[in-house]
Amino acid sequence: MVLRDIFAGIRRFDDMRERTGISRQVLANRLAMLVEHGVLRREPYREPGARVRHEYRLTEKGLDLYPLLVALSEWGNRYLADPEGPPVAMVHRDCGGEVSPVMRCSHGHDALKPREVASAPGPGARRRPS
Repeated sequence: MVLRDIFAGIRRFDDMRERTGISRQVLANRLAMLVEHGVLRREPYREPGARVRHEYRLTEKGLDLYPLLVALSEWGNRYLADPEGPPVAMVHRDCGGEVSPVMRCSHGHDALKPREVASAPGPGARRRPS
């Protein structure tokens, strides 16, 4: 929920807390973990007459999570939406077309189905001790 809100442009702690309903401590812990892992960075800001506070911005590592959120959104829209339709649609800013994630192999085959994909040892794979 925290990443969903940040991708939606909600960057300030109090705004996130209000939208998500997460307790202060849980939200603080989640944000600290996302900063520690390099998904978010903290940037200071100050409202006139107030103390310095921080807002949270996505790093490149965080932005790379966007296709995952689009895929989760599409799944939710397909299986959990009300009969009237989904509450949110992901659309291309330029043309307004709906956006969906597509699996593609390095040889250029598009729109792979899950049953067409297999796991294989990668270059960092290690044999497990017997």
